[in-house]
Amino acid sequence: MKKLFSILLLFCFMFLTANISDAAVNSYNRYGSKTGSYRETSSGFNSYDKYGSKTGSYRKTSSGYNSYDKYGSKTGSYRETSSGYNAYDKYGRKTGSYKTGSNGVTTKYDQYGRKTGSFKKDSSGKVTEYDKYGRKVGSYK
Repeated sequence: MKKLFSILLLFCFMFLTANISDAAVNSYNRYGSKTGSYRETSSGFNSYDKYGSKTGSYRKTSSGYNSYDKYGSKTGSYRETSSGYNAYDKYGRKTGSYKTGSNGVTTKYDQYGRKTGSFKKDSSGKVTEYDKYGRKVGSYK
């Protein structure tokens, strides 16, 4: 399950690990309303909207993960680095990066290296996402 959470955090994606006992993670907006879910598959994970309709998938590769839309068309990729992941669009252009610090906080950057947000995990395993100003955007559990 650490694998699923690690993959999931890419996206809204986050690169923290959590000890969760089931094969699904739900996402919530800042008000606590469910916005979607992520479920582990044999090759990665699928994403779903709040109604349970599939919205995309993420498949493991030798260097990270590829992302696909609900029709199976490639939308981008995520490549592992020494400190997290770099994100790329479907043409291979870098769109951002995710880096986890020694404090366990994962920071998200745009393609120019500017901070765009962060992710923090609490003792219960819940991950909270913040924008670049520190305002809560949503959560995952």
